[in-house]
Amino acid sequence: MNDAAAQRGPVLDDEQFRRLAEYGETEHAEPGRDLYTSGDDTYDLFLLRSATVDIVRDATAIEPERLIYRGGPGDFLGELNLLTGQHVYLTARVVSAGTVVRIRAAMLRRALAEQVDIADTLIEAFRERREVIRGAAGNALELVGRPYAAETLELRTYAAQMLLPNSWLDAASDPGRSLMRRVGLGEDDLPAAMVNGSLLRRATPRTLAEVLGLTYRADGRPVDLVVVGAGPAGLAAAVYGASEGLVTVLLDRAGLGGQAAKSARIENYLGFPHGVSGESLTRLAMVQALKFGVRIHAPCAVAGLDLSEERRPAVLLEDGTRIQCRAVIAATGAHYRHFDLPQWTTFEKTGCVRYAATELDVRGYEDQPVTVVGGANSAGQAALSLAARGASVDLIVRGADLAARMSSYLTDRIRAHARIQVHTGSTIRELGGDDTLTSIVAERPDGRRDRLASRALFCFIGADPVSGWLDGVAKDPNGFVLTDNRFGTALPFQTSTPRVFAVGDLRAGSTKRVSTAVGDGAGAVSSVHQALADD
Repeated sequence: MNDAAAQRGPVLDDEQFRRLAEYGETEHAEPGRDLYTSGDDTYDLFLLRSATVDIVRDATAIEPERLIYRGGPGDFLGELNLLTGQHVYLTARVVSAGTVVRIRAAMLRRALAEQVDIADTLIEAFRERREVIRGAAGNALELVGRPYAAETLELRTYAAQMLLPNSWLDAASDPGRSLMRRVGLGEDDLPAAMVNGSLLRRATPRTLAEVLGLTYRADGRPVDLVVVGAGPAGLAAAVYGASEGLVTVLLDRAGLGGQAAKSARIENYLGFPHGVSGESLTRLAMVQALKFGVRIHAPCAVAGLDLSEERRPAVLLEDGTRIQCRAVIAATGAHYRHFDLPQWTTFEKTGCVRYAATELDVRGYEDQPVTVVGGANSAGQAALSLAARGASVDLIVRGADLAARMSSYLTDRIRAHARIQVHTGSTIRELGGDDTLTSIVAERPDGRRDRLASRALFCFIGADPVSGWLDGVAKDPNGFVLTDNRFGTALPFQTSTPRVFAVGDLRAGSTKRVSTAVGDGAGAVSSVHQALADD
Protein backbone atom coordinates (compact mmCIF):
# COMPACT_ATOMS: atom_id res chain seq x y z
CA MET A 1 0.00 0.00 0.00
CA ASN A 2 2.17 2.86 -1.25
CA ASP A 3 2.22 5.45 -3.98
CA ALA A 4 3.39 2.93 -6.56
CA ALA A 5 0.53 0.64 -5.58
CA ALA A 6 2.48 -2.58 -5.27
CA GLN A 7 2.91 -2.96 -1.52
CA ARG A 8 -0.33 -4.55 -0.34
CA GLY A 9 0.88 -6.72 2.50
CA PRO A 10 -0.77 -10.12 3.09
CA VAL A 11 -3.42 -11.15 0.55
CA LEU A 12 -6.28 -13.64 0.48
CA ASP A 13 -6.04 -16.63 -1.81
CA ASP A 14 -9.00 -17.47 -4.06
CA GLU A 15 -10.51 -19.97 -1.63
CA GLN A 16 -10.21 -17.57 1.33
CA PHE A 17 -11.73 -14.77 -0.75
CA ARG A 18 -14.73 -17.03 -1.57
CA ARG A 19 -15.23 -18.02 2.09
CA LEU A 20 -15.03 -14.44 3.32
CA ALA A 21 -17.45 -13.24 0.62
CA GLU A 22 -20.12 -15.50 2.13
CA TYR A 23 -20.33 -13.05 5.07
CA GLY A 24 -21.20 -10.08 2.84
CA GLU A 25 -23.59 -8.60 0.32
CA THR A 26 -22.71 -8.15 -3.37
CA GLU A 27 -23.16 -4.66 -4.83
CA HIS A 28 -22.52 -3.03 -8.20
CA ALA A 29 -20.19 -0.01 -8.05
CA GLU A 30 -20.05 2.71 -10.72
CA PRO A 31 -17.00 4.89 -11.43
CA GLY A 32 -16.80 7.98 -9.20
CA ARG A 33 -18.64 6.39 -6.29
CA ASP A 34 -16.97 6.74 -2.90
CA LEU A 35 -17.22 3.51 -0.91
CA TYR A 36 -16.09 5.54 2.12
CA THR A 37 -14.53 8.95 2.63
CA SER A 38 -12.07 10.43 5.09
CA GLY A 39 -13.85 11.70 8.18
CA ASP A 40 -16.65 9.11 8.06
CA ASP A 41 -17.65 7.78 11.48
CA THR A 42 -17.55 4.14 10.34
CA TYR A 43 -17.13 2.06 7.22
CA ASP A 44 -17.36 -1.55 6.06
CA LEU A 45 -14.84 -4.05 4.74
CA PHE A 46 -15.02 -4.37 0.95
CA LEU A 47 -13.91 -7.28 -1.21
CA LEU A 48 -13.29 -6.34 -4.85
CA ARG A 49 -14.73 -8.95 -7.21
CA SER A 50 -14.32 -7.02 -10.45
CA ALA A 51 -14.21 -3.31 -9.56
CA THR A 52 -11.05 -1.21 -9.38
CA VAL A 53 -10.78 1.28 -6.51
CA ASP A 54 -8.32 4.05 -5.69
CA ILE A 55 -7.41 4.72 -2.06
CA VAL A 56 -6.53 8.40 -1.81
CA ARG A 57 -5.55 10.89 0.82
CA ASP A 58 -7.74 13.95 0.37
CA ALA A 59 -6.26 17.30 -0.60
CA THR A 60 -5.22 19.56 2.26
CA ALA A 61 -4.59 23.28 2.50
CA ILE A 62 -0.98 22.74 1.48
CA GLU A 63 -0.96 19.49 -0.50
CA PRO A 64 -3.01 18.13 -3.43
CA GLU A 65 -4.93 14.84 -3.37
CA ARG A 66 -2.54 11.89 -3.25
CA LEU A 67 -3.00 8.34 -4.55
CA ILE A 68 -1.98 5.83 -1.88
CA TYR A 69 -2.99 2.55 -3.48
CA ARG A 70 -5.03 1.13 -6.38
CA GLY A 71 -6.93 -2.06 -5.56
CA GLY A 72 -8.15 -4.46 -8.21
CA PRO A 73 -10.10 -7.73 -8.44
CA GLY A 74 -9.20 -10.09 -5.60
CA ASP A 75 -8.16 -7.31 -3.21
CA PHE A 76 -9.82 -6.23 0.03
CA LEU A 77 -10.10 -2.69 1.36
CA GLY A 78 -9.73 -1.59 4.95
CA GLU A 79 -7.23 -1.13 7.74
CA LEU A 80 -7.03 -1.08 11.52
CA ASN A 81 -9.79 1.47 12.13
CA LEU A 82 -12.29 -1.15 10.96
CA LEU A 83 -11.64 -2.67 14.39
CA THR A 84 -10.81 0.35 16.53
CA GLY A 85 -13.83 2.46 15.57
CA GLN A 86 -11.63 5.44 14.68
CA HIS A 87 -12.89 7.79 12.02
CA VAL A 88 -11.79 7.08 8.45
CA TYR A 89 -8.49 8.60 7.28
CA LEU A 90 -8.62 7.89 3.53
CA THR A 91 -11.17 7.88 0.69
CA ALA A 92 -11.98 4.77 -1.40
CA ARG A 93 -13.11 5.87 -4.89
CA VAL A 94 -14.30 3.52 -7.62
CA VAL A 95 -12.38 4.10 -10.88
CA SER A 96 -13.54 1.09 -12.89
CA ALA A 97 -17.08 -0.29 -12.67
CA GLY A 98 -17.64 -3.73 -11.24
CA THR A 99 -18.95 -5.68 -8.27
CA VAL A 100 -17.85 -5.43 -4.67
CA VAL A 101 -18.80 -7.43 -1.58
CA ARG A 102 -19.71 -5.30 1.45
CA ILE A 103 -19.06 -7.00 4.82
CA ARG A 104 -20.65 -5.04 7.65
CA ALA A 105 -19.12 -4.69 11.12
CA ALA A 106 -21.12 -7.43 12.87
CA MET A 107 -20.43 -9.94 10.09
CA LEU A 108 -16.75 -8.99 10.02
CA ARG A 109 -16.49 -9.76 13.75
CA ARG A 110 -18.18 -13.08 13.11
CA ALA A 111 -15.82 -13.90 10.25
CA LEU A 112 -12.77 -13.08 12.37
CA ALA A 113 -14.05 -15.41 15.09
CA GLU A 114 -14.97 -18.29 12.79
CA GLN A 115 -12.25 -18.20 10.10
CA VAL A 116 -8.92 -18.28 11.89
CA ASP A 117 -6.70 -18.33 8.80
CA ILE A 118 -8.59 -15.42 7.24
CA ALA A 119 -8.44 -13.51 10.54
CA ASP A 120 -4.66 -13.88 10.67
CA THR A 121 -4.30 -12.54 7.13
CA LEU A 122 -6.65 -9.60 7.66
CA ILE A 123 -5.18 -8.56 11.02
CA GLU A 124 -1.61 -8.61 9.71
CA ALA A 125 -2.67 -6.66 6.61
CA PHE A 126 -4.55 -4.12 8.73
CA ARG A 127 -1.51 -3.66 10.96
CA GLU A 128 0.90 -3.23 8.04
CA ARG A 129 -1.44 -0.83 6.27
CA ARG A 130 -1.73 1.28 9.42
CA GLU A 131 2.04 1.65 9.52
CA VAL A 132 2.02 2.85 5.89
CA ILE A 133 -0.93 5.14 6.53
CA ARG A 134 0.79 6.69 9.55
CA GLY A 135 3.16 8.27 7.04
CA ALA A 136 0.99 8.65 3.97
CA ALA A 137 -2.08 10.04 5.76
CA GLY A 138 -0.26 12.03 8.42
CA ASN A 139 -1.88 15.25 7.28
CA ALA A 140 -5.27 13.83 8.28
CA LEU A 141 -4.08 14.53 11.84
CA GLU A 142 -1.49 17.25 12.35
CA LEU A 143 -0.14 17.98 15.83
CA VAL A 144 1.75 21.15 16.65
CA GLY A 145 3.22 22.21 19.98
CA ARG A 146 6.30 22.88 22.06
CA PRO A 147 8.21 19.56 21.94
CA TYR A 148 9.13 19.29 25.62
CA ALA A 149 5.92 20.63 27.16
CA ALA A 150 4.10 18.04 29.28
CA GLU A 151 0.80 18.62 27.46
CA THR A 152 2.49 18.04 24.09
CA LEU A 153 4.16 14.85 25.28
CA GLU A 154 0.86 13.58 26.65
CA LEU A 155 -0.87 14.21 23.32
CA ARG A 156 1.90 12.65 21.22
CA THR A 157 2.13 9.64 23.53
CA TYR A 158 -1.61 9.09 23.21
CA ALA A 159 -1.41 9.26 19.41
CA ALA A 160 1.45 6.74 19.42
CA GLN A 161 -0.33 4.34 21.80
CA MET A 162 -3.52 4.37 19.76
CA LEU A 163 -1.61 3.96 16.46
CA LEU A 164 -3.10 7.19 15.10
CA PRO A 165 -1.64 8.29 11.74
CA ASN A 166 -0.29 11.77 12.36
CA SER A 167 2.35 14.30 11.45
CA TRP A 168 4.14 16.27 14.16
CA LEU A 169 5.32 19.87 13.87
CA ASP A 170 7.52 21.69 16.36
CA ALA A 171 5.92 25.09 16.98
CA ALA A 172 9.37 26.71 16.77
CA SER A 173 10.19 25.21 13.35
CA ASP A 174 9.46 26.89 10.02
CA PRO A 175 6.69 24.38 9.10
CA GLY A 176 5.22 24.73 12.59
CA ARG A 177 5.14 28.54 12.43
CA SER A 178 3.69 28.36 8.93
CA LEU A 179 0.83 26.14 10.09
CA MET A 180 0.15 28.37 13.09
CA ARG A 181 -0.03 31.48 10.88
CA ARG A 182 -2.25 29.73 8.36
CA VAL A 183 -4.89 28.66 10.90
CA GLY A 184 -4.51 31.56 13.35
CA LEU A 185 -2.90 29.75 16.30
CA GLY A 186 -1.18 31.55 19.15
CA GLU A 187 1.20 30.27 21.81
CA ASP A 188 -1.67 29.95 24.29
CA ASP A 189 -3.48 27.59 21.89
CA LEU A 190 -0.76 24.91 22.07
CA PRO A 191 -0.71 22.03 21.72
CA ALA A 192 -3.17 22.05 18.84
CA ALA A 193 -4.47 19.45 16.43
CA MET A 194 -5.80 19.70 12.89
CA VAL A 195 -8.19 16.79 12.31
CA ASN A 196 -9.46 16.45 8.74
CA GLY A 197 -9.50 20.24 8.46
CA SER A 198 -11.03 20.92 11.90
CA LEU A 199 -8.93 22.80 14.44
CA LEU A 200 -8.59 21.77 18.10
CA ARG A 201 -7.00 24.45 20.29
CA ARG A 202 -5.31 23.34 23.55
CA ALA A 203 -5.87 19.79 22.41
CA THR A 204 -5.89 16.94 24.92
CA PRO A 205 -6.20 13.17 24.44
CA ARG A 206 -9.84 13.47 25.52
CA THR A 207 -10.83 16.16 23.00
CA LEU A 208 -8.89 14.39 20.25
CA ALA A 209 -10.63 11.10 21.05
CA GLU A 210 -14.03 12.77 20.84
CA VAL A 211 -13.30 14.13 17.35
CA LEU A 212 -11.88 10.79 16.16
CA GLY A 213 -14.78 8.72 17.49
CA LEU A 214 -12.79 6.86 20.15
CA THR A 215 -14.99 7.77 23.11
CA TYR A 216 -17.57 5.26 24.34
CA ARG A 217 -20.78 5.08 22.34
CA ALA A 218 -23.46 2.52 23.19
CA ASP A 219 -24.36 0.50 20.11
CA GLY A 220 -27.28 -1.46 21.52
CA ARG A 221 -25.37 -4.71 22.00
CA PRO A 222 -25.54 -6.23 25.50
CA VAL A 223 -22.17 -6.23 27.25
CA ASP A 224 -20.89 -9.28 29.14
CA LEU A 225 -17.65 -7.93 30.58
CA VAL A 226 -16.31 -4.42 31.23
CA VAL A 227 -12.59 -4.22 31.94
CA VAL A 228 -11.52 -0.93 33.53
CA GLY A 229 -7.85 -0.15 33.01
CA ALA A 230 -5.74 -0.99 29.96
CA GLY A 231 -2.39 -1.93 31.48
CA PRO A 232 -1.02 -5.46 31.01
CA ALA A 233 -3.59 -6.96 33.42
CA GLY A 234 -6.53 -5.21 31.76
CA LEU A 235 -5.35 -5.95 28.23
CA ALA A 236 -4.87 -9.63 29.12
CA ALA A 237 -8.33 -9.80 30.70
CA ALA A 238 -9.88 -8.20 27.62
CA VAL A 239 -8.07 -10.56 25.22
CA TYR A 240 -8.98 -13.70 27.17
CA GLY A 241 -12.54 -12.55 27.77
CA ALA A 242 -13.26 -11.73 24.14
CA SER A 243 -11.43 -14.79 22.80
CA GLU A 244 -13.65 -16.96 24.99
CA GLY A 245 -16.87 -15.50 23.68
CA LEU A 246 -17.63 -12.64 26.09
CA VAL A 247 -18.75 -9.32 24.58
CA THR A 248 -15.97 -7.21 26.10
CA VAL A 249 -15.49 -3.47 26.54
CA LEU A 250 -12.08 -2.09 27.63
CA LEU A 251 -11.91 1.40 29.17
CA ASP A 252 -8.95 3.48 30.30
CA ARG A 253 -8.73 6.98 31.75
CA ALA A 254 -5.60 7.88 29.77
CA GLY A 255 -4.35 5.53 27.07
CA LEU A 256 -3.15 1.96 26.71
CA GLY A 257 -0.40 0.07 28.49
CA GLY A 258 -0.45 1.60 31.98
CA GLN A 259 2.94 1.93 33.65
CA ALA A 260 4.36 -0.89 31.53
CA ALA A 261 3.90 1.22 28.37
CA LYS A 262 6.29 3.75 29.87
CA SER A 263 9.15 1.26 30.29
CA ALA A 264 12.02 1.78 27.88
CA ARG A 265 12.74 -1.95 27.70
CA ILE A 266 11.36 -5.02 29.47
CA GLU A 267 14.05 -7.71 29.28
CA ASN A 268 12.66 -10.46 31.53
CA TYR A 269 9.27 -11.00 29.88
CA LEU A 270 8.80 -14.52 28.53
CA GLY A 271 9.10 -14.86 24.77
CA PHE A 272 11.20 -11.74 24.12
CA PRO A 273 14.86 -12.79 24.53
CA HIS A 274 16.09 -9.45 23.17
CA GLY A 275 13.69 -7.45 25.31
CA VAL A 276 10.67 -5.46 24.26
CA SER A 277 9.69 -1.86 24.90
CA GLY A 278 6.53 -1.30 26.88
CA GLU A 279 5.17 0.67 23.95
CA SER A 280 5.71 -2.21 21.50
CA LEU A 281 4.21 -4.76 23.89
CA THR A 282 1.16 -2.53 24.29
CA ARG A 283 0.70 -2.19 20.52
CA LEU A 284 0.86 -5.94 20.02
CA ALA A 285 -1.66 -6.50 22.81
CA MET A 286 -3.98 -3.86 21.37
CA VAL A 287 -4.00 -5.50 17.93
CA GLN A 288 -4.60 -8.88 19.55
CA ALA A 289 -7.54 -7.49 21.54
CA LEU A 290 -9.02 -5.91 18.42
CA LYS A 291 -8.70 -9.22 16.58
CA PHE A 292 -11.05 -10.84 19.10
CA GLY A 293 -13.54 -7.99 18.96
CA VAL A 294 -12.71 -6.02 22.11
CA ARG A 295 -14.21 -2.52 22.00
CA ILE A 296 -11.45 -0.20 23.24
CA HIS A 297 -12.26 3.32 24.46
CA ALA A 298 -9.59 5.71 25.75
CA PRO A 299 -9.48 8.21 27.27
CA CYS A 300 -12.65 7.15 29.05
CA ALA A 301 -12.83 8.05 32.73
CA VAL A 302 -14.83 5.85 35.10
CA ALA A 303 -16.50 7.56 38.06
CA GLY A 304 -17.94 4.62 39.99
CA LEU A 305 -20.02 1.46 40.15
CA ASP A 306 -23.75 0.84 40.49
CA LEU A 307 -24.18 -2.44 42.38
CA SER A 308 -27.90 -2.19 43.00
CA GLU A 309 -28.53 -5.27 40.82
CA GLU A 310 -26.48 -8.20 42.09
CA ARG A 311 -26.27 -9.99 38.73
CA ARG A 312 -26.02 -6.83 36.60
CA PRO A 313 -23.31 -4.45 37.86
CA ALA A 314 -22.97 -1.17 35.98
CA VAL A 315 -19.92 0.96 35.33
CA LEU A 316 -20.60 4.69 35.58
CA LEU A 317 -18.58 7.06 33.39
CA GLU A 318 -17.72 10.63 34.36
CA ASP A 319 -19.96 11.98 31.59
CA GLY A 320 -22.96 10.22 33.14
CA THR A 321 -23.02 7.22 30.79
CA ARG A 322 -24.02 3.93 32.41
CA ILE A 323 -22.65 0.65 31.02
CA GLN A 324 -24.57 -2.30 32.42
CA CYS A 325 -22.87 -5.67 32.13
CA ARG A 326 -22.66 -9.14 33.67
CA ALA A 327 -19.20 -8.74 35.27
CA VAL A 328 -16.50 -6.14 35.90
CA ILE A 329 -12.74 -6.61 36.08
CA ALA A 330 -10.96 -3.69 37.75
CA ALA A 331 -7.40 -3.20 36.51
CA THR A 332 -6.82 0.50 37.15
CA GLY A 333 -3.40 0.01 38.70
CA ALA A 334 -1.81 2.95 40.43
CA HIS A 335 -0.83 6.58 39.81
CA TYR A 336 2.65 8.01 40.13
CA ARG A 337 4.01 9.45 43.35
CA HIS A 338 6.04 12.65 43.28
CA PHE A 339 8.14 14.77 45.60
CA ASP A 340 6.55 17.65 47.49
CA LEU A 341 9.04 20.26 46.32
CA PRO A 342 8.74 23.87 45.13
CA GLN A 343 8.58 24.17 41.34
CA TRP A 344 7.70 20.48 40.88
CA THR A 345 4.44 21.37 39.10
CA THR A 346 6.20 24.00 36.99
CA PHE A 347 8.80 21.51 35.78
CA GLU A 348 6.10 18.92 35.13
CA LYS A 349 4.33 21.35 32.80
CA THR A 350 7.50 22.23 30.93
CA GLY A 351 8.35 18.54 30.50
CA CYS A 352 11.47 18.59 32.67
CA VAL A 353 9.90 16.11 35.12
CA ARG A 354 8.82 12.84 33.53
CA TYR A 355 7.37 9.58 34.72
CA ALA A 356 8.34 7.46 31.72
CA ALA A 357 11.37 6.63 29.63
CA THR A 358 9.85 5.72 26.29
CA GLU A 359 11.57 6.50 23.00
CA LEU A 360 9.66 9.77 22.87
CA ASP A 361 10.63 10.74 26.44
CA VAL A 362 14.36 10.12 26.23
CA ARG A 363 14.76 11.77 22.83
CA GLY A 364 16.73 15.03 22.93
CA TYR A 365 18.90 14.26 25.96
CA GLU A 366 21.98 13.08 24.08
CA ASP A 367 25.11 14.51 25.78
CA GLN A 368 22.93 16.08 28.51
CA PRO A 369 23.06 15.54 32.28
CA VAL A 370 19.86 13.96 33.59
CA THR A 371 18.61 12.48 36.86
CA VAL A 372 16.72 9.26 37.44
CA VAL A 373 15.20 8.67 40.88
CA GLY A 374 13.93 5.30 42.09
CA GLY A 375 15.19 1.89 43.12
CA ALA A 376 13.05 -0.58 41.16
CA ASN A 377 13.41 -2.04 37.66
CA SER A 378 11.66 0.84 35.88
CA ALA A 379 14.28 3.27 37.20
CA GLY A 380 17.13 0.97 36.20
CA GLN A 381 15.72 0.53 32.69
CA ALA A 382 15.34 4.30 32.34
CA ALA A 383 18.93 4.95 33.45
CA LEU A 384 20.33 2.45 30.96
CA SER A 385 18.16 3.74 28.13
CA LEU A 386 19.26 7.33 28.71
CA ALA A 387 22.91 6.37 29.06
CA ALA A 388 22.72 4.40 25.81
CA ARG A 389 21.68 7.64 24.08
CA GLY A 390 24.74 9.43 25.43
CA ALA A 391 23.22 11.17 28.46
CA SER A 392 25.14 11.46 31.72
CA VAL A 393 22.89 9.89 34.35
CA ASP A 394 22.76 10.42 38.12
CA LEU A 395 20.68 7.57 39.60
CA ILE A 396 19.28 8.57 43.00
CA VAL A 397 18.26 5.60 45.19
CA ARG A 398 16.78 6.10 48.66
CA GLY A 399 17.80 2.63 49.89
CA ALA A 400 21.33 1.67 50.87
CA ASP A 401 21.53 -1.24 48.41
CA LEU A 402 20.87 -0.89 44.69
CA ALA A 403 20.04 -4.60 44.47
CA ALA A 404 17.38 -4.54 47.17
CA ARG A 405 14.48 -3.95 44.74
CA MET A 406 16.15 -4.12 41.33
CA SER A 407 16.86 -7.23 39.26
CA SER A 408 20.48 -8.32 39.11
CA TYR A 409 20.61 -8.19 35.30
CA LEU A 410 20.03 -4.43 35.62
CA THR A 411 22.22 -3.70 38.64
CA ASP A 412 25.25 -5.40 37.09
CA ARG A 413 24.98 -3.32 33.91
CA ILE A 414 24.33 -0.09 35.81
CA ARG A 415 27.38 -0.51 38.05
CA ALA A 416 29.55 -1.19 35.02
CA HIS A 417 28.25 1.71 32.89
CA ALA A 418 30.63 4.66 32.68
CA ARG A 419 27.81 7.17 32.09
CA ILE A 420 25.78 6.24 35.19
CA GLN A 421 26.64 7.49 38.68
CA VAL A 422 24.70 5.77 41.47
CA HIS A 423 23.86 7.67 44.67
CA THR A 424 22.49 5.19 47.25
CA GLY A 425 20.97 6.26 50.54
CA SER A 426 20.12 9.62 48.97
CA THR A 427 17.04 11.71 48.30
CA ILE A 428 16.20 14.84 46.31
CA ARG A 429 15.78 18.01 48.36
CA GLU A 430 15.70 20.83 45.78
CA LEU A 431 15.11 21.57 42.10
CA GLY A 432 17.04 24.37 40.42
CA GLY A 433 16.15 26.56 37.46
CA ASP A 434 13.34 28.83 36.30
CA ASP A 435 11.00 27.32 33.68
CA THR A 436 13.72 24.87 32.65
CA LEU A 437 15.40 22.48 35.07
CA THR A 438 19.14 23.08 35.43
CA SER A 439 20.08 21.17 38.58
CA ILE A 440 18.91 19.04 41.49
CA VAL A 441 20.16 18.89 45.06
CA ALA A 442 20.66 15.40 46.50
CA GLU A 443 21.12 14.79 50.21
CA ARG A 444 23.54 12.03 51.27
CA PRO A 445 23.01 9.71 54.29
CA ASP A 446 25.36 11.88 56.41
CA GLY A 447 23.30 15.02 55.65
CA ARG A 448 25.69 16.55 53.15
CA ARG A 449 24.11 17.96 50.00
CA ASP A 450 25.38 17.88 46.43
CA ARG A 451 24.11 20.07 43.59
CA LEU A 452 24.08 18.01 40.41
CA ALA A 453 23.62 19.42 36.91
CA SER A 454 20.39 18.06 35.42
CA ARG A 455 18.29 18.94 32.38
CA ALA A 456 15.52 16.47 33.19
CA LEU A 457 14.29 14.40 36.11
CA PHE A 458 12.83 10.94 35.46
CA CYS A 459 10.82 9.94 38.52
CA PHE A 460 10.09 6.29 39.41
CA ILE A 461 9.32 6.31 43.14
CA GLY A 462 6.24 4.14 43.18
CA ALA A 463 2.53 4.65 42.92
CA ASP A 464 -0.72 4.62 44.89
CA PRO A 465 -3.73 2.47 43.92
CA VAL A 466 -6.42 4.00 41.71
CA SER A 467 -9.31 2.49 43.67
CA GLY A 468 -11.51 5.43 44.64
CA TRP A 469 -14.07 4.58 41.93
CA LEU A 470 -14.72 1.11 43.39
CA ASP A 471 -17.71 2.01 45.56
CA GLY A 472 -18.79 -0.73 47.95
CA VAL A 473 -15.68 -2.87 47.43
CA ALA A 474 -13.48 -3.80 50.42
CA LYS A 475 -9.93 -2.38 50.48
CA ASP A 476 -6.94 -2.53 52.80
CA PRO A 477 -5.79 0.55 54.78
CA ASN A 478 -3.63 1.68 51.84
CA GLY A 479 -6.49 1.52 49.35
CA PHE A 480 -5.50 -1.72 47.61
CA VAL A 481 -8.45 -3.98 46.79
CA LEU A 482 -8.93 -7.16 48.83
CA THR A 483 -9.66 -10.33 46.85
CA ASP A 484 -10.38 -14.10 46.95
CA ASN A 485 -9.32 -15.99 50.09
CA ARG A 486 -10.16 -13.08 52.35
CA PHE A 487 -13.82 -13.78 51.66
CA GLY A 488 -14.01 -17.51 52.27
CA THR A 489 -15.72 -19.10 49.29
CA ALA A 490 -14.99 -16.28 46.85
CA LEU A 491 -13.56 -17.09 43.43
CA PRO A 492 -9.93 -16.18 42.64
CA PHE A 493 -9.59 -12.43 42.04
CA GLN A 494 -13.17 -11.81 43.20
CA THR A 495 -13.66 -8.81 45.47
CA SER A 496 -16.09 -8.49 48.36
CA THR A 497 -18.73 -7.79 45.71
CA PRO A 498 -19.96 -10.69 43.53
CA ARG A 499 -19.16 -10.28 39.83
CA VAL A 500 -16.55 -7.58 40.48
CA PHE A 501 -12.94 -8.77 40.20
CA ALA A 502 -9.60 -7.00 40.74
CA VAL A 503 -6.27 -7.74 39.03
CA GLY A 504 -2.75 -6.39 38.67
CA ASP A 505 -1.18 -3.66 40.80
CA LEU A 506 -4.60 -2.64 42.13
CA ARG A 507 -4.95 -5.91 44.03
CA ALA A 508 -3.67 -6.18 47.61
CA GLY A 509 -0.63 -8.46 47.82
CA SER A 510 0.05 -8.53 44.07
CA THR A 511 3.56 -8.95 42.70
CA LYS A 512 4.48 -5.87 40.70
CA ARG A 513 5.62 -7.58 37.49
CA VAL A 514 4.25 -7.46 33.93
CA SER A 515 4.07 -11.26 33.74
CA THR A 516 2.12 -11.44 37.00
CA ALA A 517 -0.32 -8.79 35.81
CA VAL A 518 -0.94 -10.73 32.58
CA GLY A 519 -1.50 -13.89 34.60
CA ASP A 520 -3.96 -12.05 36.84
CA GLY A 521 -5.96 -10.83 33.85
CA ALA A 522 -6.17 -14.29 32.29
CA GLY A 523 -7.01 -15.96 35.62
CA ALA A 524 -9.75 -13.48 36.42
CA VAL A 525 -11.57 -14.37 33.20
CA SER A 526 -11.78 -17.99 34.35
CA SER A 527 -13.43 -16.76 37.55
CA VAL A 528 -15.81 -14.60 35.50
CA HIS A 529 -16.96 -17.66 33.57
CA GLN A 530 -17.62 -19.52 36.83
CA ALA A 531 -19.56 -16.57 38.21
CA LEU A 532 -21.70 -16.36 35.07
CA ALA A 533 -22.33 -20.09 34.83
CA ASP A 534 -25.55 -19.91 36.84
CA ASP A 535 -27.17 -17.23 34.62
